[in-house]
Amino acid sequence: MRLVVDASVVIPCFVPERFSEAARGWVLAADVLLAPELLSLECANALWKKARRGELALHDARGALERIVGGFIELRPSTSLASTALELGTKLDHPAYDCVYMALAEAESAAFLTADRKLVDLVLANRPSLRTYWVAQEIPKVLH
Repeated sequence: MRLVVDASVVIPCFVPERFSEAARGWVLAADVLLAPELLSLECANALWKKARRGELALHDARGALERIVGGFIELRPSTSLASTALELGTKLDHPAYDCVYMALAEAESAAFLTADRKLVDLVLANRPSLRTYWVAQEIPKVLH
């Protein structure tokens, strides 16, 4: 299965967090991982915050970011997704920078995975055609 992942799924794959084990399970089960290029900046920001709070050494943050952008995930240009992200953001009353992940999932006929439970509920209620999963839920058999 082709799976679009956001930073809330990717960061726990490299830094111990609440959903680390679950995130790794999804990543290993997917055939292809996709994300908009925005992911690299969101991950850099999340890693910076962890380094700033002393949760992670800068060296380790850099190493994690290098692995994230080094081919682990197929990154796609975000510009062509902006219009759909705006439409989704307006429909869902949710920030467009989060909606760019959903726009990519629709464009690539992929599923969307996030650790943001509220976002999952919002998408399922308003855009049920978009296959959306919460990282803590059981991995569907189609991914195994």
